[in-house]
Amino acid sequence: MTIVPAIVQAFTPKGVLRASINLGNPILANTDKATGAPVGVSVDLARAFAERLGVALELVVFDAAGKSVEAVANEQADIGFFAIDPVRGAQIAFTEAYVLIEGSYLVREHSPLRRNEEVDQEGLRVTVGKGSAYDLYLTRELKNAQIVRAPTSPAVVQTFLEQNLDVAAGVKQQLESDIRAHAGLRLLPGRFMVIRQAMGTPRTRGADAAQALCQFVEEMKSSGFVSDALRRHGIQGASVAPGANPA
Repeated sequence: MTIVPAIVQAFTPKGVLRASINLGNPILANTDKATGAPVGVSVDLARAFAERLGVALELVVFDAAGKSVEAVANEQADIGFFAIDPVRGAQIAFTEAYVLIEGSYLVREHSPLRRNEEVDQEGLRVTVGKGSAYDLYLTRELKNAQIVRAPTSPAVVQTFLEQNLDVAAGVKQQLESDIRAHAGLRLLPGRFMVIRQAMGTPRTRGADAAQALCQFVEEMKSSGFVSDALRRHGIQGASVAPGANPA
C-alpha cells in the first residue's frame, strides 16, 4: 500500500499525525502502569499508520468516547478509534470495523431481570457512558426505560451504585472487571449489541484520504496485525472483524 504525498498532507495539516485515543474503553487502550503512557490496540494501529505515512505521531488522549469523537469531528485530531454510528458518521468518515466488541447489561444479584429483552420497561433506569456507542444505540432503541448518563464509561458502575439505578450498560470486559471489584453484581446472559469498532478521519480530509484509511485497516486485519495486538495486550471480549466485502 503506497500513500501519495497529497494524502499524507491531508492527514497531517499540522505536520504530525494526531491520533485521538480513548482510555474509556479498556479494549482499545489503557495506561501502562510502569510508564503512564497510553498502550493498546488503538495505539499500535495509530503508530503503524504514522509509520506508513512517514510522519511523527502525536497522541491526543481522552477519558471518554464522546470527547474523543469531538476531537476528530472538530479537527483537533486527524484520526480516531470509534464505534461506527450514523450520528458520528455525519462528520467522520469511518473505515470498516477492525474489531467487534460485545455490549452487556449489569444488574444487582437480587434484580428480577434475567434477560436483555426485559430491560426496556417503564420505570427502569439504565446508565451508560455519556456519548459512548452504547449511549447512542440505547437512545435510539429504548422506548420505555429511562437513560441516565455517567460522565464516562469507566464511571458507569459507580454511577449505577451511587444513584441506586436498575441497569448498567457498557463494554462487557469493563463490567466484568467491575463485578470483581464490587460484590453482589451480575451480568445478564448474552449481549444486547455488538460494537463495530473502526478508525475514522474528518470527512473534510476528502474521499481519497478516507479510502486510504480503509485500505490500511483491511491490510492490518488480513496481515494478522490486529489479532496479534489483541493477543499481545491480553484483550478478551473482542474479536477481529471480518474483511470488508469487495466493491
